[in-house]
Amino acid sequence: MYPSNAYVIRPATEADQPALRRLAELDGQRPFAGPALVGEIDGRPAAAVSLFEGRVVADPFQPTAVLRQVLHIRHGALRAYSSTPSLADRVRAAMRPVATARTGAA
Repeated sequence: MYPSNAYVIRPATEADQPALRRLAELDGQRPFAGPALVGEIDGRPAAAVSLFEGRVVADPFQPTAVLRQVLHIRHGALRAYSSTPSLADRVRAAMRPVATARTGAA
């Protein structure tokens, strides 16, 4: 079992750019362009997911299999959240009057 407090997932900042480049290099991939989420193990970046591409890079010298899966799940959740209308929009849509069809018979 992999305890949930064994890692931290947070948005990447400008200060994380060197670590993201290092992770991409270790993983044999190109660096990310754009926002990302960083997964830390013991306070150090061990994996990251691009919020644009959904691509994950990870340190191959650390046990990151579960962290990579959690990053994929978090990325999917963020995409679903951003594409879901707000509660206010859904209530407004439900309260709109429905157009009724009129027949030509008089």
